[in-house]
Amino acid sequence: MSVIFEELIKQFQLPLQDPVLIFSLVLFIILLAPIAMQRIRMPGIIGLIVSGIIVGPKGLNILGDSLFIDVFSTIGLLYIMFIAGLELNLTEFKANRNKSLLFGLFTFTIPLAIGFPVLHYLLGFDFYASLLTASMFATHTLVTYPIVSKMGVSKNSAVAITVGGTILTDTAVLVMLAVILGAHEGGLTQEFWIRLTISILLYSAFMFLVIPRIAKWFFEKLESEKHSHFIFVLSVVFFAAFLAEIASLEAIIGAFVAGLALNKLIPSSSALMNRIEYIGNSLFIPFFLVYVGMIVDMRVILSGWMALIIAASLTIVAIFGKWAAAMFTRLVFKYSKDQGNLIFGLSSAHAAATLAVILVGYNAEIVDDNILNATVIIILVTCVVASFVTERAAKSLAESSAEEEESDETTSSLSMEQILIPVDNPVNIDKVLGFSVLIKDQKSENPLTLLNVIPNSDEAEKTIARAKQELERFLSETTGADTNANIMVTIDQNAASGISRTSKELAADVIILGWPQKSGFLGKLEGNKMESILDKTVKTLFICDFPTPLLNHRSLFLIVPPNAEYEEGFTVWLNKLIKLALELSIPINLNCTENTHNAILRYTKSNKITVNLNFKHFNDWEDFLIISRELSDSDLIVMVSARKGYISYNSHLDKLPEKLEKHFPDVNKVIIYPQ
Repeated sequence: MSVIFEELIKQFQLPLQDPVLIFSLVLFIILLAPIAMQRIRMPGIIGLIVSGIIVGPKGLNILGDSLFIDVFSTIGLLYIMFIAGLELNLTEFKANRNKSLLFGLFTFTIPLAIGFPVLHYLLGFDFYASLLTASMFATHTLVTYPIVSKMGVSKNSAVAITVGGTILTDTAVLVMLAVILGAHEGGLTQEFWIRLTISILLYSAFMFLVIPRIAKWFFEKLESEKHSHFIFVLSVVFFAAFLAEIASLEAIIGAFVAGLALNKLIPSSSALMNRIEYIGNSLFIPFFLVYVGMIVDMRVILSGWMALIIAASLTIVAIFGKWAAAMFTRLVFKYSKDQGNLIFGLSSAHAAATLAVILVGYNAEIVDDNILNATVIIILVTCVVASFVTERAAKSLAESSAEEEESDETTSSLSMEQILIPVDNPVNIDKVLGFSVLIKDQKSENPLTLLNVIPNSDEAEKTIARAKQELERFLSETTGADTNANIMVTIDQNAASGISRTSKELAADVIILGWPQKSGFLGKLEGNKMESILDKTVKTLFICDFPTPLLNHRSLFLIVPPNAEYEEGFTVWLNKLIKLALELSIPINLNCTENTHNAILRYTKSNKITVNLNFKHFNDWEDFLIISRELSDSDLIVMVSARKGYISYNSHLDKLPEKLEKHFPDVNKVIIYPQ
């Protein structure tokens, strides 16, 4: 008994050494700290940071300095930057790239311009120490990004320009750090500049030209190996971070660049994105936040008046510099008060990049203990301030966005949409299911409905059981994408009758069908099944053919007949296609009349949607194949048709499905029959 007791005492000696025990303790902190903060209405991030202060080596010393903690905290930091790059709306970013550049300029120069005189003239530090410490004020870490992501406002333009500005200012500071070190050591030679420029160019070329091609090939060849996709993504992130360090950049820059490189290949509604965010937000990122608290030394405050004055001065400069940059940005771009506060909240937290800059300067004997201790206080205070400001601004933006959506009839109806997916052959349903997940409104509470119609016979009960088993194995795809799905198997005289009846029972808004498997689409279309579905259902119908993965596309090639804007289902299919283009980060090449184009522009403007839209006038339906000159194998062809008797119908539409099947058999295509 005494032996067991001694062994327990040994295991619980402080600081803890057993990796299993350390991991268990951190997990309990990650679990309980945010819950405790919610009770007192404080951001959960603060609970994680404060917990790190308490259990860290500068607190109760329960967790000491260990390689285990360092590794997980590094992974968490890289994960924050990677998710920021991955979730960045590239279309929004491109539309606002000038804004990002200007914000990056503001958030770099303003803190630098304020900080240098304070350090050099008021506090009396030498030139290099003042310049290096002032550059620290220009950096920031997206510690509060998980709050923005959780609140669902990560697609807001204010977030897009802040994330873009983050990478610009951090890159500028880290390059500046290399220059200061080179000047301090007398190594600022022509060779230094040539080596730095070449390494950055080679790294950029590899990440944006080579990595996307490798990733595209991997996802295509191992399309069914979903877990391998996740491991591959992690490998790319950490390899990119390692290569960034070789290229004289910081690892956090590499992780962000990895997110940008994979952005188009990982749609935000996909199962892979769901797994990436789930693991990061549940484990790696909270680990990093606990680590941020562990590096804070509260004893610095008691170390003397000079240390306290320096710490207070630098903290005020750090916060004011970022606030001024955010407010200038808000005024220049006429953003709302909440957007301005969101920019400030996201860009005011100092953590990893700040600590990295000061530690490098401290080790090179450019800055002293006072600056190092002040940096620790800056990290604590700015993380707390940033958490409060970001949560309040993000919550306010989310609420105002929800109010706007509730007042919008189209968005309101989409949020309660019902999507029905009839399944003839479960073997080919996976890509149609993936397409359905991409176009489904994320706010809709209704699940996708997979339907199989069984003919009435003596074996009907057994057939129903088998059909349910076949469909259930596909639900893992939608569950992984955080999208619910129901299975329905019904008995009817024929498939068309069953689909029509079920669509009425569910009040389905959209019906998504796979392409008929037999050759001769026109014959199939005029047959009993398709003709009955078109005649007996009035809701929007998508007929899909996906011989290749959806991630392979460079553009959405949309063909719309005249007067389509007057159909009742115009906004339904348009909303779905815009969402699809944004998910895949591809432009829409629009072929239609001027009136239809103007109607689409009015819709995007009134709903504040930023989408890359390229218009080309088209109305030559008699010689439809002339448009094939504009098409490539990397396009997703979407043709809007119409039911007979409706305002946008013309007789040429009847022949187009057969022409598409004949001339573009290996190209992904969708035909839409509007409501």
